[in-house]
Amino acid sequence: MTAVPEKVYSIEEYLELERNSEEKLEFWDGHVWSMSGARFVHNLISSNFNWALGNRLVGRPCSVLPSGMRVKVPDYPPYRYPDATALCEEPEIETIGGVEMLVNPQLIVEILSDSTEAFDRGDKFTYYKSIPSFSEYLLIAQHRPHVTQFVKHGDGFWANFEYNDLKDVIELRSVSCSLALVDIYRDVTFPDPGPLSPRQNSHLS
Repeated sequence: MTAVPEKVYSIEEYLELERNSEEKLEFWDGHVWSMSGARFVHNLISSNFNWALGNRLVGRPCSVLPSGMRVKVPDYPPYRYPDATALCEEPEIETIGGVEMLVNPQLIVEILSDSTEAFDRGDKFTYYKSIPSFSEYLLIAQHRPHVTQFVKHGDGFWANFEYNDLKDVIELRSVSCSLALVDIYRDVTFPDPGPLSPRQNSHLS
């Protein structure tokens, strides 16, 4: 995520930028950020996720959408670019300033990085909760096999589940299917954590 040259933009100016840009641009409080230029491993995980979930939903009235799909976020207007979205109902599309955005995602996915993890887990999740149809959130780590799942219950409580083994299988409640971590992380090489220091070893004894 990189800032566009310093200027305070109106919504209308931002939408004009979006219509004429080959990059994905996000807007907040007059400021514009470029969402382009993800690392290889980020793109690989994104591709794996969309391929695996898409295959499991073949033949059903469901849609799996990549990071280019704008999603309307009432509390974080006008829209965001999640890394993936999915839904098993008729998509509702709203147009603002000639730009399309999805109104009714059920599943939202973010692939974490060092620079975005705190925001994705905190404020961004809070903003996403203003989407009425939103009922499931996946946060996928890049540096190790680890997925955090949040599932909304009828009373507004969000249950939290953690998966950290490639043999784990996630039950996706929002789209009624399962997804294995081994498929999400197919062909991903994780960095070597290296040997533990004497201090770290002493904590394990």
